[in-house]
Amino acid sequence: MALIICRDAAFAYENKIVVEGLNFQVGQKDYLCIVGENGSGKTTLMKGLLGLMRPKSGTIETGDGLKPTQIGYLPQQTSAQKDFPTSVYEVVISGRLSSRGILPFYSWRDHEAALENMEKLGILPLKKKSFKELSGGQQQRVLLARALCATKKVLLLDEPVSGLDPVVTAEFYHTIEALRRETGIAIIMISHDVRSGVEYATSILHLQNRQVFFGPADEYKESDVGRYFLRGGEFR
Repeated sequence: MALIICRDAAFAYENKIVVEGLNFQVGQKDYLCIVGENGSGKTTLMKGLLGLMRPKSGTIETGDGLKPTQIGYLPQQTSAQKDFPTSVYEVVISGRLSSRGILPFYSWRDHEAALENMEKLGILPLKKKSFKELSGGQQQRVLLARALCATKKVLLLDEPVSGLDPVVTAEFYHTIEALRRETGIAIIMISHDVRSGVEYATSILHLQNRQVFFGPADEYKESDVGRYFLRGGEFR
C-alpha cells in the first residue's frame, strides 16, 4: 500500500514556481533518495511532504492512515543543535510530542518508545549524557531515535550524513538500511551524495526544479541524467 502519493504537484513561493511536474509514490519498505543540485527544489518538496507547504497545483496524498505529523523527521544539524544542553533521553522522548495531544505529561507508552528506540540504535547507555558532549555520529543516532519516536511508517532524513567522516557515514547508511529491513519503515532521504543514493536506495527522485527522473536506482544508473551526475560523484 502506498504511504505517500504525489500527483502532478507543483510548489511556489509568492506565485513563482519553484518545483513542478512531481509524480511519485512511496510504499512500505521503500527507500527513496531525492537528489539534485542546490536550489533544485529538494527543500521545498520536503516541506510539502511534512505538510508545511501546500502544492500550488496537484496533490500530495497519504495512505494507510498516515498523517504528515506522523512522519519522523531528521533535519540537517546546525551548530546550535549540536550544542543543545539537554540529556540524550530528553532529546529522544521529545519525538513523542506530536502524538501527546493535549496531555501535559508523557505517558508510559512515550517513555517505553524512547527506551525501545534508544536500545534499537545502541545508545541506551548514553541516555543520561548531555547531547552536546556526544560525537557527531552519536548525535545523529540520538536524532534518529527521536525521529523513530514520531513514526512507525515513514522517516524523512535531510542530508543526515553532512559533516560526518567516511567511517561514521558508512555506519549510518548501514543503520538506516537495517532499520528498513527489520521494521518495514519507509525511508525518504534528501542527499547531495548521488553515489550513496544509488548504492543504498531502492528508487531515485531527481529534481532540477522539476522532476527529471523517478524510478528504480538500477534504472537511474543507466539513464542519461544518472550517468552524467554519477561521473561527477556528488552534486556541486
